[in-house]
Amino acid sequence: MSGLVVKTAVVSGTPAAIEAVVINDGWFPDIDPTSLREAYRIRDNVTPERLRKAILGAMLTAGNQLAIWQAAHLLAGRPTLGSVPTTILDGRSRLVLLYARAIGAYAKAELVETYRDIDTATAGQRQADELEPSIVELRRDALHAVRDMLGRGRVRVELI
Repeated sequence: MSGLVVKTAVVSGTPAAIEAVVINDGWFPDIDPTSLREAYRIRDNVTPERLRKAILGAMLTAGNQLAIWQAAHLLAGRPTLGSVPTTILDGRSRLVLLYARAIGAYAKAELVETYRDIDTATAGQRQADELEPSIVELRRDALHAVRDMLGRGRVRVELI
């Protein structure tokens, strides 16, 4: 009897393929979708292409919010976000950690928001309504990370 036996290990919760790093603008760090997927518990039913689009959307959103701040640091001769003076936490720049947090939260918020339109039945609408606080909380976390990078307070009050 002859044959070929192939043994494969299946690890629960990991993507089937290695996802390519999303290349940023050269100043802000690149984003590893696999790490983001793990950190934000993004399931395998989110395709690599959809996750990549969400990360790019998050990069655009955060980049718009940080554009003037980035330009000031570029003019000051700082070639990357990692070269901006700050504290180091667990061997990484505090600002790089905050940026990764902003990207992760914005990307996850977009994914949660776009995946909720699959079921429009009454039960599906109820689930969508339950997801709303999650989306708001993710966007809040992303905005807090950006504001922390900018050195601004987190509370904004307007008089009516």
